[in-house]
Amino acid sequence: MKYYIEAWSARQLWLDLAQEERGAYMAQLAPAIQQLIDQGVEIISWGANDADTDKRLNYDFFAIWKFPSDEVAKGFEAMVGAAGWHNYFEQQNLKGDPASPQDIIGKLISM
Repeated sequence: MKYYIEAWSARQLWLDLAQEERGAYMAQLAPAIQQLIDQGVEIISWGANDADTDKRLNYDFFAIWKFPSDEVAKGFEAMVGAAGWHNYFEQQNLKGDPASPQDIIGKLISM
C-alpha cells in the first residue's frame, strides 16, 4: 500500500481558460478517477490549503490518496501526465509506505 499526497496551484494557462473550458476538462477526468476507484484506490481527501497554515507549502490545493500498490500509483502518475494536468497546474508530490511515528523517528535517528 502507498499513500500519495499531491499539492498544486493553477498555472496562468488554467486561469486563462473560460469556466466552461475548465468544467469540460474536469468532466473528462471523471472516468479516469472512477477507473482508479475500481482498481482499489481510495480518495482520502481533497482540500484547499488554508492561508493561515504555519510554514505553509506554497500550493493552493491538495489531495491525499491511498493506492493498493506502487504499480497502481505509477499508473496514476502516467495518467495525470497524459491528461495534460501539469500544463494547467504546478504540482509537487509525496509518496510512501504507511509507517508509525516510531518507525520514522527511528529512521531520523539512524540517518
